[in-house]
Amino acid sequence: TEEYIPWLSKKTGKTYRLLTEAEDEYAARAGTTTKYSWGDAIGSGHANCNGCGSQWDNKLTAPVGSFKANAFGLFDMHGNVWQWVEDCYKDSYAGAPADGTSASETASCGRVVRGGSWGFVPGYLRSANRFWVTSDGRNFFLGFRVGRTLPARTGAITISPGEHKSVQGRP
Repeated sequence: TEEYIPWLSKKTGKTYRLLTEAEDEYAARAGTTTKYSWGDAIGSGHANCNGCGSQWDNKLTAPVGSFKANAFGLFDMHGNVWQWVEDCYKDSYAGAPADGTSASETASCGRVVRGGSWGFVPGYLRSANRFWVTSDGRNFFLGFRVGRTLPARTGAITISPGEHKSVQGRP
């Protein structure tokens, strides 16, 4: 991430970054309060994990788009690979920023990863589940998702292609 994100930002002329832990959970939940964005049961064929009922289970990553997107139009928020986020890992959320920014004090802290992966059992894929790896950790279960901070606007926000909803007072 230390090399890719600056490269992508320079290449596109837009500023990219890792998601914060709060942003990642919000994106994974996609407006739900259930364990997974599709409900409380893992079911079959919703994600790639060790016991999710896909052809890639406990073998390798699945191609992006192999499973239905969540209500926000995002793919693979549960399973496939653990997603590295910006935050430093702490045992609890005590003292965590309330505004969704990251809790990252040092570059060498253990970093939060979320979402589970193809080699882990379904419980690790829950929207609220979190784990950590060292900042120099590398393995075939890890990946990352980048985001961009967009200029604040009021009025309509895009929910999905062609569908708009007005949310008063929210950008």
